[in-house]
Amino acid sequence: MNEQLIEQIVKEVLSSMSGAKENTPEPAKCETKTCVKVEAKTDYPLSEKRPELIKSPTGKSLDDITLAGVIDGAVRPEDVRISPETLELQAQVAESMGRKPFARNLRRAAELIAVPDDRILEIYNSLRPYRSTKEELLAIADELEHQYGAKVNATLVREAAEIYELRDRLKKD
Repeated sequence: MNEQLIEQIVKEVLSSMSGAKENTPEPAKCETKTCVKVEAKTDYPLSEKRPELIKSPTGKSLDDITLAGVIDGAVRPEDVRISPETLELQAQVAESMGRKPFARNLRRAAELIAVPDDRILEIYNSLRPYRSTKEELLAIADELEHQYGAKVNATLVREAAEIYELRDRLKKD
């Protein structure tokens, strides 16, 4: 490796450790009037101190999810998935503890809840070095942004396309 490339990699790692890149937008943290703010000192763990805030994507509360409900079929697999709102609450807890990179990861995960699991795996494989052309990665970014509303993840895929091009890690046509 040449010194310039090593220097660039070190700068990127240090930048990611100190916070988000300036050109990477953060997801909206609270867009509704019903937005709740939480912090670690008073609200963590949420399941003990604020269980009323935790809802599944299907609207079930923690009290609704019981072993008896699983056995009798009242609780289905989709009832025990995490919701984007719960991930946002966890992101707020992480931020209140000074763990901003972890909070950003939780918010990116919240965006991806709308994306089907099999598609996430396909995208993951496409993001591996030498697996996709730049055009394929840009198409994935457009899909994430326009079909699923995952704007931050779309930005990251576009950034990956640029970096892969600079580092010659794209699939050859």
